[in-house]
Amino acid sequence: MPDPIYVRNAFARIADRYVMTNHVLSMGMDFWWRHVVTKRIKALRPGKLMDVASGTGDLALKIQDEIPQCEVMATDFCAEMLAHASSRGVRKTLVADALDLPFETDEFDVVTVAFGLRNMGDYELALKEMRRVLKPGGHLFILDFSLPEGILRVPYRLYLHHVLPKLAGLLTGEKDAYEYLGDSIEQFPAGDKMIQLLERTGLRDGTADPLTFGVVTVYEAVKR
Repeated sequence: MPDPIYVRNAFARIADRYVMTNHVLSMGMDFWWRHVVTKRIKALRPGKLMDVASGTGDLALKIQDEIPQCEVMATDFCAEMLAHASSRGVRKTLVADALDLPFETDEFDVVTVAFGLRNMGDYELALKEMRRVLKPGGHLFILDFSLPEGILRVPYRLYLHHVLPKLAGLLTGEKDAYEYLGDSIEQFPAGDKMIQLLERTGLRDGTADPLTFGVVTVYEAVKR
């Protein structure tokens, strides 16, 4: 599991360059990934949503703009990242640890976490907390990196472990903040393993939908 202190310090150092760096490293595909998630959420017509590990607020902003009737709360354990989310227009933010969320049980219609669960110190505990704050029948959406299958797997892993850290280092001046990224993706439960983890934490009807040849995956599950 990732070291939470290391992760928080790393994100604090790159907060002011995080948005631009993500767009470059994903070649702009991050816009499409958030669109896919937001479209699925919009169909649910939620009244209250929490974006966990919101960072600089990219997904929270997208949901806030596309679903104006939904009250969006963005949380993150890195205050520096959330400060950028606020400055970019996220209306409600709160510094909070995903492993101990300061919200009532059964409070949200939808909970989202984009590229954040992988960085948490205890996946199962984090998922249990997200489930707790969901209303019965509420939906959890996870968007995170995964590894492609087939012929793309080897070149993608080369990019992930060798090219990406160097490119990110040039963009942010903090190469070490991205050096752990490849290993974190390799170790993160994906596909059926994630579905099994969701079921163990009390969620049902889990689905896994790979995007962009499997570079990322959207998971959705419902609170029992």
